[in-house]
Amino acid sequence: MFQTGRAFTLTETLAVGAVALSLLSAGVYIVVRIRRQPKDKEKRRRLAVNLHGRLGDATITDASESALFYEYSVRGVTYTASQDISQLREQIAANPERLIGLPASLKYAPQNPANSILLCEEWSGLRVGAAQPPADAAPSPATS
Repeated sequence: MFQTGRAFTLTETLAVGAVALSLLSAGVYIVVRIRRQPKDKEKRRRLAVNLHGRLGDATITDASESALFYEYSVRGVTYTASQDISQLREQIAANPERLIGLPASLKYAPQNPANSILLCEEWSGLRVGAAQPPADAAPSPATS
């Protein structure tokens, strides 16, 4: 029937310890993943698209203080997207509405072209400088 007082061998003890340690590690990993903030997930997404994404052209269709809305085409499919810019406001001029109608570069994930960005912490596809000359720039002389 049951043996009482049976001692575990060293191999059995190590096996039980390894299983317990791996379960504990998996539990800690899951808790850490769940507790990440949404803003951290969005930052990681932006940086991943920047690192692995392909370049394309977009047109900014609308803007607000916290989002840019844009359209672009990839392989004949037109996408309409938006990007939360609340964490990136220092990279955009004071009035984002002035970007409406301007072209921009974007990066998109090759496996999922709907996953795209106009800017991130390390890159910007906004072409503000090329589209509007500085206010203090002298007009260029007319050629005859």
